[in-house]
Amino acid sequence: MFTRLTLALALLATPAVALAQQAAPSEVAAPLSEASPQVFDVQLVARYPHDADAFTQGLLWHDGYLYETTGRAGQSQLRKVDLATGEVLAATDLPPDQFGEGLALWADDLIGLTWLNGTIHRWSLDTLEPIRSDPFGYEGWGLATIGDELVESDGSATLRFLDPQTYEVRREIAVTYAGKPLTQINELEAVDGLIYANIWHTGFIVAIDPADGVVRRVIDLRPLVEAMPVGSHEAVLNGIAHDPETGRWFVTGKLWPSLFEVRFIPREESPQDTSSEEAGS
Repeated sequence: MFTRLTLALALLATPAVALAQQAAPSEVAAPLSEASPQVFDVQLVARYPHDADAFTQGLLWHDGYLYETTGRAGQSQLRKVDLATGEVLAATDLPPDQFGEGLALWADDLIGLTWLNGTIHRWSLDTLEPIRSDPFGYEGWGLATIGDELVESDGSATLRFLDPQTYEVRREIAVTYAGKPLTQINELEAVDGLIYANIWHTGFIVAIDPADGVVRRVIDLRPLVEAMPVGSHEAVLNGIAHDPETGRWFVTGKLWPSLFEVRFIPREESPQDTSSEEAGS
């Protein structure tokens, strides 16, 4: 018979809204075994402006700036963004029939997926000018750089590791949570040997072991999501960026008017009030 804890963990392995509605933080946090992932809450460090019309798909930090891809046909762009003001400093449009998705940095190139268009784009980091576009045989959701590979998600429980020049699939892993496939894997960011992923239509980020696909960490951002004054059902958490020089984490969402700098706090160490005074613009 399922206990409430077992049910809550099972819900995390199902797509979308069920987790956000039914899995209470205390239930998700309690470990089933030594293999259970560590659960983190978030501490707000700073809040910055973000374009509320940006349907954020990919997000990364490099050399003092945010780089962002946005979605929706006719609106998809690659952008260079100022953190403090949210100003779009430069932008390149995708073809109007394409729906932009995840973004990664490889050497001096930015690489971006499209959703159902079967195309992967490459741009100059310095100018955002197109370098080349290639066919891509998979649905595109999230993209990140890990070691000497790109890692790509397509909304399923599968992550693919790609050659960064040819996009040939070198290997695949199946992502699991508590032994069950975890789907709806969206935007990606690779940090310290783990792959962090938004789970679409939930308030959770998970950290995935690239060796075996097992979820090692769960970050609960539901309080942040619930505080966002957005009316669209698609205005979900999406966008993870990490500054390797300072260790800062940034998160935002589709159509969110704010972008947040946050810290991940292990739940067993969380103080009663983990919020700090908001800084930034």
